Amino acid sequence: MIRIADEVRESTAVVALETTLVAHGFPPGEGVEVGMESERQVRAAGAVPATIGVLDGEIVVGLTEAELARFDASARKVGPRDLAAAVEQRAAGATTVGGTLAVARAAGISVMATGGLGGVHRGFPDPPDVSADLGQLARTPALVVSAGVKSLLDVAATAELLETLGVPVLGFRTDTLPLFYAAAGGPPVSARVESAEEAARIARAHWRLGGGGLLLGRPPDEPLDDVEPLIEQALVEAQAQSVSGQAVTPFVLSYLHRESGGATQRANRDLVAQNARLAGAIASTRLSARS
Repeated sequence: MIRIADEVRESTAVVALETTLVAHGFPPGEGVEVGMESERQVRAAGAVPATIGVLDGEIVVGLTEAELARFDASARKVGPRDLAAAVEQRAAGATTVGGTLAVARAAGISVMATGGLGGVHRGFPDPPDVSADLGQLARTPALVVSAGVKSLLDVAATAELLETLGVPVLGFRTDTLPLFYAAAGGPPVSARVESAEEAARIARAHWRLGGGGLLLGRPPDEPLDDVEPLIEQALVEAQAQSVSGQAVTPFVLSYLHRESGGATQRANRDLVAQNARLAGAIASTRLSARS
């Protein structure tokens, strides 16, 4: 049921990458290039990329470029609960952060890179929407590098829930959790780290104490500080069009990309690559939950 690419199986420095970002995070045709650039950044840092998705009745850990090209907007969005159904129904399944972490745990991968983590939606409990990413991260011994929490979410509430779940929230050369497009203004992190090696040491100690996942927030190199009004408009429009559940994120991203004249799209693409590079540097320390 799980097919692991040879180079992934043979390496001790591997970074898991999701496919929902490829299928639903960018306009048609652009997601594949973003995914390939993430892989290039992981390799440049000395690690092996393992892009994960469901194809032809298998969970694939280490997709080829041709396989990655099959993940477009028609792909099913696959979280931890959806993996078995996608396999048995032979659906093309693009894994979310939570879905990717579930597979990474089974494959023994301890580092993941993404754009932003899912979390508590604004207005909770109306809608009563909390991403499965959080629960899966809490029970998976893996370190996830992201630009904080997805911009459309309630970042402060998500940080509180991560604390409740016992998930360390680290800041990469920052004292506050990045706000995805913006570098500053988020809640305080539980600890600041200055290097990939320091993050790896903390992760190892956390796992030796029986802990699960960790989040490492990396601020974007070129932050956008004026996106919040657009996010609010996008969420209002989503509600007006009865967009809900898993459809909200791609709707909001598309709205932001269009209304910002492509600025958020470029920022999103850049921060994904930056996170992949840092994750590769951490994985290249031979970070493993089993070490």
